[in-house]
Amino acid sequence: MSYGLLFDQTLCIGCGACELACQKEHNQKPHKPKLLDEESLTYVEKINGDLYQRHLCMHCIEPTCASVCPVSALKKTKEGAVIYNSTICLGCRYCIMACPFHIPKYEWHSPFPKVKKCDLCYETRSSKGEETACASVCPTGATIFGNRDELFKIAKSKIEKNPDKYQKLLYGEKEAGGTSVLILLKKPVKDSNLIENVPEDSLPKLTWRVLEKIPVIIPAWGVFLGGMYWLTKRKNEIAKEESEDEK
Repeated sequence: MSYGLLFDQTLCIGCGACELACQKEHNQKPHKPKLLDEESLTYVEKINGDLYQRHLCMHCIEPTCASVCPVSALKKTKEGAVIYNSTICLGCRYCIMACPFHIPKYEWHSPFPKVKKCDLCYETRSSKGEETACASVCPTGATIFGNRDELFKIAKSKIEKNPDKYQKLLYGEKEAGGTSVLILLKKPVKDSNLIENVPEDSLPKLTWRVLEKIPVIIPAWGVFLGGMYWLTKRKNEIAKEESEDEK
């Protein structure tokens, strides 16, 4: 069963209950986030009048962050969450650079820094089929938890029944190959301060599609680098021998 979240921009009242529930669930001190950073795994932003937008990890179906991690510190679970193992993380921050949604953050001020992002309450809730902390406290149903396929149907039904209320685009349906977090928008993507023009192709698939077309170049490049290393080493050995002969 693959779970996810559906956020409805038209229902959010900006109460911040989801932020506080997230902080409590992850043993953080209560605070009002100003943006998505190393202290906040989610935050609610006022975007226009009485409209608010949540920001959190989109939990891509085929996450680019996991595909670039050299030690598999990030991985997509069968339950839908993209989770992070800090005990094997190298701190390379490739995941931060690779994310098309600009989500993961780094604990720059910590002596033992980690990558921070929403984990869909995986250990305590979603791995057991239980709704996330944020969804469990939302007073208006702006954030709901459930099977991703069912959430998709709910969102599409809302758009079809209320075409004047919602944007035709369901954010997360196709972006980066699809995500486990889906967002119903009243305002366009740009006006909602979400990332525009995210490629619809799965980015890991796109990468491999390019790499599989250059199988000859990679070993050839390895041979070239090996040859250059040998020549440089040999040159230094000869220079050393000549220097010793002069003495």
